[in-house]
Amino acid sequence: MDGQQMTLSLVRVLQEWDPFGLGSENYEPEIADAVLAVSDIEDVQSLARRLKEIYEFSFDKSLDFQACLAVAEKLIMIRTNTNCTL
Repeated sequence: MDGQQMTLSLVRVLQEWDPFGLGSENYEPEIADAVLAVSDIEDVQSLARRLKEIYEFSFDKSLDFQACLAVAEKLIMIRTNTNCTL
């Protein structure tokens, strides 16, 4: 998987998440920030915290950390699998 495919896979996971039930088209800025965070953050816990911050800041609603952690695990797995095939 190349970088572009990885990005598309990350976006797909984030679009499917829809943490506030608003429809995937309502999270474009948050998805962009989250994809950037995946490239900057190494561990799952830190990424989950960052996802929580991104979405809570934008929507002024609280998110369950465990939900963020589950998504972060998927995102890290995609990044790790991409790096292993290079």
